[in-house]
Amino acid sequence: MTDLAQRVQEQLMEAIDRDELVLPTLPEVALRVREAAEDPDVSIPHLVREISSDAALSARLIKVVNSPLLRTRQEITDLGMAVNRMGITYTANLAIGLAMAQMFQATSDLIDAKMRQVWSRSTEVAGISHVLCRHYTKLKPDQATLGGLVHQIGVLPILSYAEENEALLADEKSLDLVIERIHPILGDRILQAWDFPLPLRHVPTQHLDFKRNSAEVDYADIIQVAVLQSLAGTDHPCASIDCGQIPAFTKLGLNPYEDEEDEDLSAEMEAAMQLLG
Repeated sequence: MTDLAQRVQEQLMEAIDRDELVLPTLPEVALRVREAAEDPDVSIPHLVREISSDAALSARLIKVVNSPLLRTRQEITDLGMAVNRMGITYTANLAIGLAMAQMFQATSDLIDAKMRQVWSRSTEVAGISHVLCRHYTKLKPDQATLGGLVHQIGVLPILSYAEENEALLADEKSLDLVIERIHPILGDRILQAWDFPLPLRHVPTQHLDFKRNSAEVDYADIIQVAVLQSLAGTDHPCASIDCGQIPAFTKLGLNPYEDEEDEDLSAEMEAAMQLLG
């Protein structure tokens, strides 16, 4: 590890321990949608009003509900129909996840490129997670999607810090080392601060523990498998891991040694990734 990376890591960890690190906050529309969805008496028209304050988000949700992923018989033409079709919780989770895209923007070119890279990987993992969840578990696909979208959320405050730190900005190798070392810890802190549901709160650290073997299949398992599938064939260090030794694959009932891919499943994953990205 470089001296700069070591120094920055220590500064950031100290700031985390003292609760002095400024963590990102959810976009306003995501907070309003979540608050509405948590009200047991919320009506669909009320949730529609909150979402429709963001025209781009409304359009994305209508696109999702008309996609092969949700396979509706009739074309959905407005937000009210979309919420009716997906239900309040599903809609809220998807809206919160999609609204986070606006957080991944920066002023410096290097940081902006890195943020786009993280968001692109997150949407890819979220799309694969959605399909894996629906086909191989009884868990909720909207939660799996949300977990995929936030599995690297801990990278955000590191990139924001780098934007204000010229030495780190000028040393991409050190920046990448800091990200690799501490983004999972930061991710857990952020999801705790955002009061995320407990089954998702530790996804940033748990999805990187390739030996973990919980009693039941959970969202961290799904996201772990999705991450490894998204990295297959790349030069990323995780691409060389023997997936047959990873309990998450067994829990999902997947055989990583089978070469034959289900074409329908692959097409569905591709569609999910494009839809979210």
